[in-house]
Amino acid sequence: MYKKDFPIFTNTKFNGFDLVYLDSAATSQKPQIVISKLKEFYEKYNANIYRGIYKLSEESTELYEKTRSRVADFLNVSSSEIVFTKGTTDGINFIVYAYAKNKLKKGDLVLLTEMEHHSNIVPWQILSKNIGFNIEYVPISKDGKLKDLDKFLEFKPKILSITHVSNVLGSVNDISYISNMAHKIGCTVIVDGAQAVSHMKVDLKLLDCDFYVFSAHKMFGPTGVGILYGKNEILSELEPIFGGGEMISSVTKDDVVFKDSPFKFEAGTQNFADVSVFSNSIDYIENIGINNISSYIKDLHSYAVKKLKGIKGLRIYGEGNLSGIVSFDINGIHPHDIATLLNENNIAVRAGHHCAQILMSSLGVSSLTRCSLQIYNDKSDIDKLVSSLDKIVSYFK
Repeated sequence: MYKKDFPIFTNTKFNGFDLVYLDSAATSQKPQIVISKLKEFYEKYNANIYRGIYKLSEESTELYEKTRSRVADFLNVSSSEIVFTKGTTDGINFIVYAYAKNKLKKGDLVLLTEMEHHSNIVPWQILSKNIGFNIEYVPISKDGKLKDLDKFLEFKPKILSITHVSNVLGSVNDISYISNMAHKIGCTVIVDGAQAVSHMKVDLKLLDCDFYVFSAHKMFGPTGVGILYGKNEILSELEPIFGGGEMISSVTKDDVVFKDSPFKFEAGTQNFADVSVFSNSIDYIENIGINNISSYIKDLHSYAVKKLKGIKGLRIYGEGNLSGIVSFDINGIHPHDIATLLNENNIAVRAGHHCAQILMSSLGVSSLTRCSLQIYNDKSDIDKLVSSLDKIVSYFK
């Protein structure tokens, strides 16, 4: 029903096959409205933001700040709590170095989970080597749920950094409950929302986490744009970690006075064109309805699981998590071989450790094949996938 909105499906063929794109957890495709608006921006509004006292610059600035307001409304927070970054990884690194570096000391505890993406592990490991705080990982059950989180919170971690939705298992963590429990012991809660925002209602007032980060390119938006949400009372206390133009009120030979948040965190020329167009991605989502998107993906996910379970030797990991991510392996066939052979039919899936090697180790595997769904997918895509997988299994017999 929605595939017609995305020109890549009309323009991309391989070996005579139409594209079946099942890698939206890596990046989503872009609807025509977003592509057209980006072209329109460069044709009609291209001027550096804030700096020009002329109409074109003022229009460009207005579009940039319109996106900040649209994002804030989308998340049910204040626009002063929205900082533009390059993406989820950039946002987590900002939190690590602008916030955690000044809050943690040797012997403190940072709590992560076994289902985290490397972007929510590696920055903490780097900082830990410099400071000497400890990192513990909340384990997961066989069905991809967190185990014993309450017990780990008894160790009084200073920070809990956790994914909202696993990029491998599709597990959905109850952030509202987790934030409530963590705040009782004075623990800061940081959430990686990269896999959640495009197909789940995210109300940050209800979730009550302290930070929330995600990327525009996984919700039909341009690449190179990320969103960092931080509570006003936290952002107002932070010092910027990047300095340059536009984030200052005044500079003398001996001192600098920074602007208020969020502007003090956006040094230099920002990615203003792509940020401005991101508001159209949010418009696209809201025109369909986030609840409609969620229901559609859940139904398609259920259909995919039912069909895939009919393939001999195929095992699904996190089977009950209906969030559009289906990871599996097939007995005796390497995931890279599966992905390579599916590509011959122009079916795009992801194979490997998915930047989640700790999770792979916990599951007892080195790699998996991942099929991730979006609204431009339909049952015919699943049928093509299953038919191709049946042929692959037969080939390897």
